[in-house]
Amino acid sequence: MKYSVGYFQFKPELFESEKNLLKMKRSLKSVSADLIVLPELATSGYIFNSKKELESIAEDPRKGPTAQLFRELAAQNNTSYVVGFAEKDNAKIYNSSMLVNPDQEIFIYRKTHLFFEEKKWFTPGNSGFKVFSAKNGIKIGLMICFDWIFPESARSLALQGAQIIAHPANLVLPWCQQAMITRSLENRIFAITANRIGKEINLEREFEFTGMSQITDEKGNILSRADKIEEKVNIVDIDPGKALDKNITEFNHAFKDRRTKWYHL
Repeated sequence: MKYSVGYFQFKPELFESEKNLLKMKRSLKSVSADLIVLPELATSGYIFNSKKELESIAEDPRKGPTAQLFRELAAQNNTSYVVGFAEKDNAKIYNSSMLVNPDQEIFIYRKTHLFFEEKKWFTPGNSGFKVFSAKNGIKIGLMICFDWIFPESARSLALQGAQIIAHPANLVLPWCQQAMITRSLENRIFAITANRIGKEINLEREFEFTGMSQITDEKGNILSRADKIEEKVNIVDIDPGKALDKNITEFNHAFKDRRTKWYHL
């Protein structure tokens, strides 16, 4: 089965939600694909110095401007989208991503493993790792950025039947892109890591993001990888049905060969 998937790698502007949403709209309005993944906190930028700053850009996951835009794009382009945003839920704010489908349904994932000073501003995610149906019923598992360093994240999604992991990210450490090759290989699953680019500065704090968004297949092959600095939409065709085959050899199965009673987790 042919299924077109991709990512939009770009530089969000800090606190400029309207400007970022307009850039996403202009960049994606004429792109044909079945599934497109965008970066973590794509609407807001990343570096916060106070809870007040974070509250200024946090939004309702189903009625906020990000949900409104991607419902519009999903219906217009017949595309599923995964995009990162700051989710406001009463007094709590989560680092979240939404899967928006052409039928207007929205699914939310809240980041489980907070990185660095995210722990000062965000509430740890409580959604758990779940698998959702995207366009054409393809099973999508959601992770965000630093979730990658915990093998249990991808494994939990794969064991639930995910065919593709959608992985919005704001990566500053140098290891994730290579590690996601292993996550795909060990779980026999496709993965789309959508990273951002650029340098972001807020007062005395500064981060440089690594770019290199990528798509890997169920055997760990890199099907697409962007460079470190370019804003770009990349689309490739995959067969997500291949992620349902967990056979490694005629005698070995990635999941059935596990001997869980010997594992200390």
